[in-house]
Amino acid sequence: MTAAREPLMTTGEFEELARVAGQVSEGVRLEFVEGKLGAKAVPDGDHDCVLEWLMRILLILRPELWLFPERGLKVDSYRTGRARPDGVLAPTGVFAGQPEWADPAPVLMVVEVTSHDQDTDRRDRCETPRAYARTGIPVYLLIDREKGSVVVRSNPVDGEYERILIQPFGAQVTIPEPVGVTLDTEPLKSWVA
Repeated sequence: MTAAREPLMTTGEFEELARVAGQVSEGVRLEFVEGKLGAKAVPDGDHDCVLEWLMRILLILRPELWLFPERGLKVDSYRTGRARPDGVLAPTGVFAGQPEWADPAPVLMVVEVTSHDQDTDRRDRCETPRAYARTGIPVYLLIDREKGSVVVRSNPVDGEYERILIQPFGAQVTIPEPVGVTLDTEPLKSWVA
């Protein structure tokens, strides 16, 4: 039996560090997932185009929802983690009055788009999906520019997503309920890493 690892810092210490880092450099995006401090690369233009593409589709198909970019969320089973996904799909206006790190209860889906940083594999493919599943967020959408694929994780049970669908760019990808949309991912071929 292995001993439980102590987190690097408390949630309060992380929030203060993230606040100070944001004042010093606008390009710094810090997260605190699974007791570890992480930094996300500032997105490139193709990354932004992927999110713009997804926002436009969702606005047409689900106008009562909004894809909030970089919305800070309290994550993990006990909300001790802090993540800043590339996009958070939730009802329009639901984060009014919320602090920087919001309650994830109204979130229907989180979106990550891979970047050119060294810990994309660990962060976007392993750690954050677990944190989002433990939080109970129904759908995790990963647009993996490095692998040219769309990964849809859904149905969180016991801290893991039970269903995982992987499709290549160009396929029709169905995002299950509570999102309930089908995406034509052909345009994603224009923005591969």
